[in-house]
Amino acid sequence: MQVILLADVEKLGLRGDVVDVARGYARNYLLPRKLAQNATPARVAEMQRVDAERAKHEARTAEQAQELADVLGKTVLRFEVKAGPTGALFGSVTPSDVADEIWRARKVRVDRRKIAIDPLKRIGRYVVPIELFQDVTVEVKTLVVPEGGELPPEEELAALEAEEAQAEAAAVEGAEAAHAEAEAAIAEVLAEEEADEAVEEDAEVPSDPTEVPTLDEPAANDDEIPPAA
Repeated sequence: MQVILLADVEKLGLRGDVVDVARGYARNYLLPRKLAQNATPARVAEMQRVDAERAKHEARTAEQAQELADVLGKTVLRFEVKAGPTGALFGSVTPSDVADEIWRARKVRVDRRKIAIDPLKRIGRYVVPIELFQDVTVEVKTLVVPEGGELPPEEELAALEAEEAQAEAAAVEGAEAAHAEAEAAIAEVLAEEEADEAVEEDAEVPSDPTEVPTLDEPAANDDEIPPAA
């Protein structure tokens, strides 16, 4: 089935893309999480209308691209986002977010696929490269700021990132230790079971394995008179 993406979805597409997906994937994952909506003819037509309107404001020649580069080179994008105590975002700033903010701030359309960043997942100061036209690239300054606050100095940002890295390393180390402990416990149980099975097998084996059991013969009766010749 076809859906319109409401957010960038890794390995699937960017916000606003119309994509074909399995019905189960859409119903069980994309739609419940508000990552997509059904691609009805009316919705697709509206998306195309908006895209066509924005397309009027993109560079169509190298000269136009250079003029836009001069404007965007003086632009500072700002995103206020929810972040944890170490600066990690509760979410991310994606290429689609950057393109939308450029449109909001400057009414300039840029191709989201020409925004050369991975999703930004930490607060900080970034320089975002954007290809506006062949051989025309601009670097746009971008601030990812904690909601309701300001960015700390670079030294503090680096310390926060190092703190988070240490916490992640400790968590990984703890998980690996727990996994190793669990494996050791399982190995111990298996060893005990194998030992018990070996004892049971030894108990069932005769003391002399070469001895072949024979059927009991009736005992001889000394009083029995042999038959006459």
